[in-house]
Amino acid sequence: MATTAAVPAAAIPVTRKQRRSWRAWTFIGPFMVVFALVFLAPIAYSLVISLFRDQLVGGSVFVGLQNYSRALDDPQFWSALGRVSVFLLVQVPIMLGIALFVAMAVDSARLYGSNVFRISIFLPYAVPAVVAALMWGFMYGTRFGLIGNINDAFGVSIPSPLSPDLVLLAIGNIVTWEFVGYNMLIFYSALRVISPSLYEAAEIDGAGQWRVVWSIKLPAIRGALVIATIFSIIGSFQLFNEPSILQNLAPNAITTYFTPNLYAYNLSFSGQQYNYAATVAIVMGLVTMVVAYAVQLRGMRREA
Repeated sequence: MATTAAVPAAAIPVTRKQRRSWRAWTFIGPFMVVFALVFLAPIAYSLVISLFRDQLVGGSVFVGLQNYSRALDDPQFWSALGRVSVFLLVQVPIMLGIALFVAMAVDSARLYGSNVFRISIFLPYAVPAVVAALMWGFMYGTRFGLIGNINDAFGVSIPSPLSPDLVLLAIGNIVTWEFVGYNMLIFYSALRVISPSLYEAAEIDGAGQWRVVWSIKLPAIRGALVIATIFSIIGSFQLFNEPSILQNLAPNAITTYFTPNLYAYNLSFSGQQYNYAATVAIVMGLVTMVVAYAVQLRGMRREA
């Protein structure tokens, strides 16, 4: 009587597991290739060229960390970093506060025409940043824009929003107008998933509207608040479109190093200093990562 060799029981599951693994890679493989080409490769290239310096004699020379040392001693870089830091500390709380207030108002179901109001608040986010900067820039004009028309009509002298003392506030107004609706949508989406049973329990306990907001709604959307704050921090450190567009309208107020991104752009395309521009970009990336991670840790600690 012939006997057949027993097949190990684990052989079939292992084969199936490997087959499933390769099948998963066929789905995520194209994304990983694109991710490596458009994200990892530029970062690696920037790191490499930041270690070199182009010279008239000798061409590209390896200098190690000298470009980073130069960045840490560069007063223009620190001026740009300080400017966006002030912008972050002032503009982000105002923008998120307005967005949170609007989201609470829409979620309360006591606002007349809430659907139209929600769409109108979100609509500026659909306007491209370049168009928004141009539109507000012409309104800010004292000779041809809205400010100039008001001055002529009422015989007053409103200070130019594009003056050196007010241009950062003017840019903050543009960014707030653009992104209040975006952050409002994040907060409103988080509010809509709160269990109605919490509101019913609060009503039974006799809690008022402000108590419900403070004890139920705000703790429930803390994660959304952290996410919106992180996105806003990243956007503040990457501030570029608005000052770049307004620079032609206010050349005396917006310098070539007004923001770190604008400084790196001008170093690269106007000054032909590609190596140092890559260094500035990498330093700003590290600063943004550290600040955003610190905010995330603080938000998670409070949530826990």
